[in-house]
Amino acid sequence: MVTGFAFLATAVASLFAESTFVRWTQRRSAHLAAWAVALAMFAFASAALAVGVSTGWDNGTFRVFYLFGAILNVPWLALGTVALLIGESAARRARWYLVFFSGLAAGVMFSAPMEAVSGFEIPVGKDVFGAFPRALAAIGSGVGAAVILTGAAWSVVQLSRTGRVAGTTRSVGRLAGANGLIALGTLVLSSGGLVQGFVGHDEAFTISLAVGITVIFAGFLVAEGRRSTSDAAMSEGASVAQLPS
Repeated sequence: MVTGFAFLATAVASLFAESTFVRWTQRRSAHLAAWAVALAMFAFASAALAVGVSTGWDNGTFRVFYLFGAILNVPWLALGTVALLIGESAARRARWYLVFFSGLAAGVMFSAPMEAVSGFEIPVGKDVFGAFPRALAAIGSGVGAAVILTGAAWSVVQLSRTGRVAGTTRSVGRLAGANGLIALGTLVLSSGGLVQGFVGHDEAFTISLAVGITVIFAGFLVAEGRRSTSDAAMSEGASVAQLPS
């Protein structure tokens, strides 16, 4: 079951990453770029997980899994939320910090000492790495999740006040639904990590990956909605303003 759900999560994330990348090539929206990166990272982490639980873990496989799954994935998801709700200018500034953080995390993860891992059970970071890699995971996942959850709450508040985001063609109702789903998917992923870390149920962890990434992508679809139709209508009289990406 663990291996099956790990491969399922890899397949789902890969398909979703490809779909989001295609949308980005068509629209060049900043939120789609960030989400495509996040989904690609999720696919890499899931692939490393699938390899580890099916053929046995080694240090290199776990480094890839920890970097893309525990440290970088959620911050890039959060960048998409920033772009969608605040705007491209804020997202560009945040992206530079995130690129620096990603480079730092990659350097640390591929050079940090670690305990040797083996076997088929999913290792736990606190049993493998020292303080610095685990601090990067706490910062990346914690700050990223806080941004996503704050974005979901902000969307609900705006919906109750105005029903629309000023300066965009997107209704806050759709944005609230989208960010709510992304926040829910993030919580599902986090809950699986907590269960695996404290209780040790690999089955629950891999199931949470498959379910969480599906819920997150549902949020992406809700965020996009019927945008293609509205863009076409707007472009007849004026150029379409770029929405945050």
